[in-house]
Amino acid sequence: MTISISRLFVLISLVIFSAHSVSAEVNVYSGRKEALIKPILDDFSKQTGIKVNLVTGNADALISRIKSEGQFSPADVLISADVGRLVRAKQLGITQANADEVIIANVPAYLRDEELHWTALTLRARPIMYAKDRVDPVSLSTMQALTNKEWKNRICIRSSNNVYNQSMISGMIQTQGEAKTLDWAKGLVANFARTPKGGDRDQIKAVVAGECDVAIANTYYLAGMLNADDEATRKTAQQVAVFWPDQDTIGAHVNISGVSIAKYASNLDAAKTLIRFMLTDEAQVWYAETNHEYPVKAGIKWSQTLQDMGTFKGQEVSLAKVGETNAKALMLMDKAGWR
Repeated sequence: MTISISRLFVLISLVIFSAHSVSAEVNVYSGRKEALIKPILDDFSKQTGIKVNLVTGNADALISRIKSEGQFSPADVLISADVGRLVRAKQLGITQANADEVIIANVPAYLRDEELHWTALTLRARPIMYAKDRVDPVSLSTMQALTNKEWKNRICIRSSNNVYNQSMISGMIQTQGEAKTLDWAKGLVANFARTPKGGDRDQIKAVVAGECDVAIANTYYLAGMLNADDEATRKTAQQVAVFWPDQDTIGAHVNISGVSIAKYASNLDAAKTLIRFMLTDEAQVWYAETNHEYPVKAGIKWSQTLQDMGTFKGQEVSLAKVGETNAKALMLMDKAGWR
């Protein structure tokens, strides 16, 4: 029987905790919604005996809370749904390095901090989505092409205060520079079908309702709708398809959900054990099958829904730099009139 390195580390950690502490616990501050993280944390507790105390909320608010709590912060682990928040946490000095062999062995270098203050847990892609009945995918090609006149009044996307859009713009700054990115943003704004509002699901619904013909959204939102209990939601999602832009050049924009260890973590060993667990095959499969996110670990099968959306080439820009230029991206979007 074979066993993965990350799984072996978890088992070793379990033996250590069993021998030294019957009341081990870890305090997790999560910017991810409870439903998207608690099931895997419950499995972790069952398998290791380590109690997880979960606090969920807005990522920026949680980061500010950890900063204000200082050395008295109970936080051991910070989980975020965007690299920009993880970079900001490091810049504020509220995280610490975690040079764990499991992370180094399983997470590609461009998906983790150079000093290992944070690491990706999953990948999330942000492609183009289009109305099957009104858009011929042959007419789609690149993100740049969405600024062409043919897309006038046909595009839906969230507002500039959405961190996913900010990271997407940051990625563009890395690949094509500020001037070209600003020109693109101005062209996109000129083709908006409406003033940005709502979340990614709302953009998908707007396409189906005929308010626009294409939208830019994260795939896991569409996947969640396709697998919803509600039949009406499933039928709505089935009218939309995914197009992967820039496949002959830079690739589609990719972001992460990720994790850091808090600077003053009092349950350091438990925190490290949790991160190792989240990089096991078991946890990565759960993310893929339940949350419909792309596993960060190689060799893990995507959910069938994601497979149906097709394979794609993703950008491999430094996510650390993407996070560092988040504020610059927001200012650029403001200049472009993106509200």
